[in-house]
Amino acid sequence: MKHFYIIPNRSKDVNLEIANEIKREFESKSEEVSVVICDSAQYGKELHRCIPADTECILVLGGDGTLLQTAKETVHLGIPLLGINLGTLGYLAEIEPAGIPTAAEQLIADRYVIEERMMLQGSVMKGGICAKEDIALNDVVLSRRGDLQIVGYRVYVNGLFLNDFYADGIIISTPTGSTGYNLSAGGSIVEPKANLMVLTPVCPHTLNTRSIMLSPEDNVEVELLPPKGEKQVEVGVYFDGGSCEILEAGNRVAVSRSKEVTKILKLSDVGFLEVLQKKMSE
Repeated sequence: MKHFYIIPNRSKDVNLEIANEIKREFESKSEEVSVVICDSAQYGKELHRCIPADTECILVLGGDGTLLQTAKETVHLGIPLLGINLGTLGYLAEIEPAGIPTAAEQLIADRYVIEERMMLQGSVMKGGICAKEDIALNDVVLSRRGDLQIVGYRVYVNGLFLNDFYADGIIISTPTGSTGYNLSAGGSIVEPKANLMVLTPVCPHTLNTRSIMLSPEDNVEVELLPPKGEKQVEVGVYFDGGSCEILEAGNRVAVSRSKEVTKILKLSDVGFLEVLQKKMSE
């Protein structure tokens, strides 16, 4: 690899000091190496238009949240991402700032592995019309908004009724996202290179509800049920924690495997289970 693009989290690298340090470190290795730093004004839906065509790797400075957002905005370009952690320990960020010199050497010498991570495609249906479509690397979440009250979610898999869940929300997660909100909600942890979906109710009003593992080829639909009382319920749909769409009773969210995959660069031999053990021991 010779051509790199840096996307910094400006709240954690306010003056781009770390980004410029990385640029100097990489370009000092070879005259053939070039590094472009993303301007904050470029970061958004038009980001892909600003990335040079010869870019071979996107360096993402921040935490897992920054990498999730970058993955969504650049996935169609097929450029692998390398996360450089500027926050707390995450699962997606591969290296710490102290490891940048070694990382530069490995990348320029093509000593790395690329992992392909499954993504989700979601559609919000209102009155039979698609009101919103989006993709997610971590999860698609339906979550109650406003007053505390019981919310009913009717779940179908491949057109067949599965169950009615009365809960604060429903999480449909990829293996990558299984260590995110899904984990906090008591969901199962899945090795990130696996291909499957995890359906987890959030704070269900029952004693025996568990995560449900689904095939990556399954199609999931979640319908918001009418409230039991007179007060209307309001639920938000979130794709990787952002791009919220408000649901009313009768609206549906359809989720399936996306044709897109996120490419994550791995430089070290530290496996997922080692990272998990370190995270759980904190």
